[in-house]
Amino acid sequence: MKKLALVAAAIAVAIVTPLAAQSYKPKGNLEFIAPAGAGGGWDLTIRTVARVLQDTKLVANPMPVTNKVGGGGAVNLTYMQTQKKNDKLIAVYSPPILLINLNGSTPLSYKDTTPLARLITDYGAFAVNKTSKYKSINEVMDALKKDVTSVTIGGNSAAGSMDHVQFLVMAKAAGITNLKAVKYISFQDNAGAAMLMGDHIDVLSAGLSDLRGLAESGEIKVVASTAAARTSFGLGKIVPTCREAGIPADFLNWRGLFGAPAMSADAQKYWRETLAKMVKTPEWADACEKNGWDQNYADQADFEKFLESNNTLMHSILVEIGIAK
Repeated sequence: MKKLALVAAAIAVAIVTPLAAQSYKPKGNLEFIAPAGAGGGWDLTIRTVARVLQDTKLVANPMPVTNKVGGGGAVNLTYMQTQKKNDKLIAVYSPPILLINLNGSTPLSYKDTTPLARLITDYGAFAVNKTSKYKSINEVMDALKKDVTSVTIGGNSAAGSMDHVQFLVMAKAAGITNLKAVKYISFQDNAGAAMLMGDHIDVLSAGLSDLRGLAESGEIKVVASTAAARTSFGLGKIVPTCREAGIPADFLNWRGLFGAPAMSADAQKYWRETLAKMVKTPEWADACEKNGWDQNYADQADFEKFLESNNTLMHSILVEIGIAK
């Protein structure tokens, strides 16, 4: 009888163990989100991630991308709160997820999501129309020193967010004192480039990689980047840095992935492992080089630490330029 009980127990273990050992995999369509319009940095990043995951067969699920536009990312943060425990939602963000909270645009922050991984670093850049009277970033800053209201800056992020802040950081380092008087116009749906080419603004503040196509076509001229030094490839190899122009500052634009609030432990483990594999593939390396991105992967634990320290840094920047709430 004792032997029979032991045999039965062994059979039960043999049946249950393989089932328990099966790793989590999402079922059905995933929901990938760019919190801004098509064609911008967030859109390009999340679509590139989806394509590489598909091409490398790391993820078999359909990964349609939705653009949830508004509030510099705040509209999507609000939406994510309605998707608590949704293990299939992945959104891309960058410093604006910190800035829109710190500048008072939304009470929500990165803490109301599930951070998964930092993937890349891009840099800010400043462009002028091909017919612009400004030929360098120094000429722009000199004009602002003479009359702080004489130059209109445009960007695709909200006032007090990424494109606005990166310009003000450089302006402050260049010696502009009345930063609140600098004219900044925010555009939705990544319309900033069209506004620049239509002479509705004097300078476009954007991501360096976002400007590549128009710069290569000659429609616009990128006069400076916010990188500490020129990159070894892409547009960043050609464009001078603000530091080269004697402006002692730089500004990094990281991008990372975030899940819905209260994402399950199994789903978090799945994405940790999947993304760690993805960033080691030649397909990902090729995509980063093509788009002018520096690979800058941080796993979930390191990303969470980074977000905490970067949030502190961004707060100090906003206090310094006078727009912290």
